[in-house]
Amino acid sequence: MTRRRWIADVVSNNRAALTGEHAEHLIRVLRAQVGQEFDIAADGAIRAGRIVSIEAGRVEFELGDEIPAQVTAQLTLLLAVFKFDRMEWAIEKCTELGVSRIVPVIARRTDAHLADASAKRVERWRRIALQAAEQSRRASPPEIAAPIRLREAASFAGSPRIVLAESKTEIRLRDVVVPQAAGDLLLAIGPEGGWAEDELLLLRDSGWISATLGPTILRAETAAIAAVAIAISELGEQQLPQAGK
Repeated sequence: MTRRRWIADVVSNNRAALTGEHAEHLIRVLRAQVGQEFDIAADGAIRAGRIVSIEAGRVEFELGDEIPAQVTAQLTLLLAVFKFDRMEWAIEKCTELGVSRIVPVIARRTDAHLADASAKRVERWRRIALQAAEQSRRASPPEIAAPIRLREAASFAGSPRIVLAESKTEIRLRDVVVPQAAGDLLLAIGPEGGWAEDELLLLRDSGWISATLGPTILRAETAAIAAVAIAISELGEQQLPQAGK
């Protein structure tokens, strides 16, 4: 049976710990006991871990041998802010698929209320990413950046840099993702209603490539998940996680 994996909050030599709500979930929901064994992600490595102490808000592990882990694809997702419940679902699923960084972007068609509230959602998004990373047996969660404006995001470095623009191109996403590319692949997904014309011009003038997922119009969260799955598959740096693991 596959052992459950936890991402440590505190690491010191051959000891690691879960703290706060993270620890309380293991204590109260999963009925943790001294002596139980888990896989522990500690400082980017996966190691065998055995519970050596349990107290309120803290579970401490003794760390053993390192366990081989899959390599995370170097894919940064620039995700225009949209309805928070759907965006949370996209963050969770893109984390499970293996994205390395998620940057929330304030776009022209991002609802003003959502744009104003987005900075306060970052910690929640990070918790969601942490839980999804543990569930999918990653060594670490993706970085969740603070929201930024598109003009700032347009200047990010990467190779290649791809923007999904469903109505502006016949180039398929899978045809512009370079397998085992050096450096980060950047992938930009627009908000509900898509990118504004001036935003697409800004990205084009900044050297971004426009690509499409096909003739159908997808919701923002569907497009994000489908695009990440295609990109990571084409990168060839890791196998997609198996369902139910």
